Amino acid sequence: MFSIGDYVVHPLHGAGQIEDIVEEKVAGVKKKYYVFNMPAGSLVLKIPTSSAGTVGIRNVITESEADELMEAIPDLTVEANSNWNKRYQENLNRLKSGDLYEVAKVIKSLVQRESQRGLSTGERKMLYNAKQIIISEIVVAKRGEYEDVENVLMDAMRKER
Repeated sequence: MFSIGDYVVHPLHGAGQIEDIVEEKVAGVKKKYYVFNMPAGSLVLKIPTSSAGTVGIRNVITESEADELMEAIPDLTVEANSNWNKRYQENLNRLKSGDLYEVAKVIKSLVQRESQRGLSTGERKMLYNAKQIIISEIVVAKRGEYEDVENVLMDAMRKER
C-alpha cells in the first residue's frame, strides 16, 4: 500500500504523487482511492487502492536505474511492422506493459519512423504520450528538470552504437 506523498508510476500516465487517500461511495459501494496527481498536464486520477496492483501502479525507479535506462537506449533494437494497424497495436501493448525499456522502444521506433517517413496523427500522439511516461519518471528519479531530461532522452534516442 502506498502513502500520501509517495511518488508512484501509472503505466499509461507516467510518474506522479499520491496527494491523498479518500473514501468515496460509487454505485452504492464505499471504496478507498488514491488521489494521484500528475504534474505534467495537471492530470488528477483516482485509483481504487484495492486495484492499484492490477492497474500497474508501482514505485518510481531509482536514480541508478534511470541512468542504466538512458545508457541502454542507444543499444535498443526496434522492429517496426509496415502495417500501420499492427505497428500501432504493438506499440500500444508496449506502453501498457509499464516496462520503461518497452516504452523506450516505442519512442525509438517512432523517432526513427518520423525521420524516415513522418508520422500519422495517431502515432504522433503516441510518441508524445510515450515521452511523457518516461520523462516524468526520470524527472522524479533524478530530481531533474523536464526540458533537460527530454533533451538527454532525445539525444539518446538518436544515437546508434
